[in-house]
Amino acid sequence: MMKRFFVLLVMILASQMAYNQSVNEYDLVIYGGTSAGVSAAIQASRSGLSVVLIEPTGRIGGLTTGGLGQTDIGNKQAIGGIAREFYQNVKKHYQQPENWKWQKREDYLDGGQTRTESGEDAMWTFEPSAALYIFHQMLDAEKNITLVLNQRLDRQKGVKKKKGVISSISMESGEIYQGKAFIDATYEGDLMAAAGVSYTVGREANKKYGETLNGVHTADTARTMTRLISRNSINHNFVRGVDPYREKGNPASGLLPYINPKGPGKEGSANKGVQAYCFRMCLTDHPENRIPFEKPADYEETDYELLLRNYEAGEKGFPWINSAMPNRKTDTNNRLGFSTDFIGQNYDYPEASYTERQAIAERHRNYQKGLMWTLAYHPRMPGHIRKEVSRWGMCKDEFTAGKGWQDQLYVREARRMISDYVMTQYNCEGLTVAPDPVGLAAYGMDSHHVQRYVTSEGFVKNEGNVEARVRGPYPISYRSIIPKEKQCKNLLVPVCVSSTHIAFGSIRMEPVFMVLGQSAAIAASIAIDKDIPVQKVNYHELQKALLENNQRLQ
Repeated sequence: MMKRFFVLLVMILASQMAYNQSVNEYDLVIYGGTSAGVSAAIQASRSGLSVVLIEPTGRIGGLTTGGLGQTDIGNKQAIGGIAREFYQNVKKHYQQPENWKWQKREDYLDGGQTRTESGEDAMWTFEPSAALYIFHQMLDAEKNITLVLNQRLDRQKGVKKKKGVISSISMESGEIYQGKAFIDATYEGDLMAAAGVSYTVGREANKKYGETLNGVHTADTARTMTRLISRNSINHNFVRGVDPYREKGNPASGLLPYINPKGPGKEGSANKGVQAYCFRMCLTDHPENRIPFEKPADYEETDYELLLRNYEAGEKGFPWINSAMPNRKTDTNNRLGFSTDFIGQNYDYPEASYTERQAIAERHRNYQKGLMWTLAYHPRMPGHIRKEVSRWGMCKDEFTAGKGWQDQLYVREARRMISDYVMTQYNCEGLTVAPDPVGLAAYGMDSHHVQRYVTSEGFVKNEGNVEARVRGPYPISYRSIIPKEKQCKNLLVPVCVSSTHIAFGSIRMEPVFMVLGQSAAIAASIAIDKDIPVQKVNYHELQKALLENNQRLQ
């Protein structure tokens, strides 16, 4: 009797749960409120589609609003469409006197590739809060967009697919979103993976696609088919003579933290490691807006021993790139052998559960907090570095919930789709040209270090850094943002594009993600209107629509 009652109770509860589930129907469902997702949503609305933009966290914009204010471009003329609208809106924002609180507009000096030249219609550097405000303004200007925050995909059983067509996705909350087409705009490729689309993680061997800059490399140069290109493994590395052991000169004492005991691997071979992540810190030196660096409660000096030894061995450089943003703020990035990159500590992130990813991000944040305190206050640091770093701190008016520390980890690379067209090094070098472009990339092939190891001489060294030029802006294939038709017919993937590790190092820039997000939405609109798979979209029709929406394809 009790057993029958229990079964009945379970059935009633299950029925109630199903009844409480909310089913939401849209033409286009976009999962991931990154810059690509925002751009796709705006374009979908302008194309007359009903669209929902689902962001797993409470903040849209991804890295563009998460601290990466120093826009990596390569060539500004490669940026068109909604991406360019965003940077034009940045300029309009900073033309308003009320948006200069901590600095006079005439006192701000940007620099490098992102310098805004006289007469330009756009501005390329910005505060995280300004980018967030602008993205919300752009979304609010559209009529057909529903924005949903703090909803995470059920990655185990949340994708309903039949005969290669996704009908709906469900969130951990039970919310269900039905659509005619779907876009995965996440940095991790979670929807793509849950939909059964093939992908890879890590570095391919050079021989897989006939490349020269992929895989493990400890040498400083590699010859391509056209010229000698610096691999720059010497860049962002330790000076010679840094001892890797807990007790100097004593291998029996064990390695210091975060060194790979197995060594780097065979030259040019595949490696499942992932290029290092960090947080792109927004710092300020304004006394009224500065939060001094604090020593974490779980601080371990051993974690930073290699940093200290690097300077004691003769390092003279400064361990960060501190790029000026408006209002006496910065975009602070990795530099030298030991810096903000938490090398080798992100390998599990792409496939990890949400809980595991949060733990990985927290370890990165605590590592960086300890790093900044060490640079600013540790007595073994050179005095000139302590003096300069201690002038800076987190911003009181940015990422206020985290006391200046953001939640968005710089996921430089995670999963990469494998579709019918794989972008490679030779696309980047202009030796292979995609005939069906949906956007241009123009930044150099750029990979951060993947691992830290002990050399044959018994010293510590980093491995994985690549900084190689591209000949100029080059086209990104439409087929690289759509899966193989047999795997999924109504999904587009503008972030985790089909590319090798080294090609992704050039493609993986925020303006390019915005461009690809917009192009994905245009392709989705055509596929929906004609009721065809995204793989059957006629490229000439797509090209015409892309150009009509101000995309730049050549």
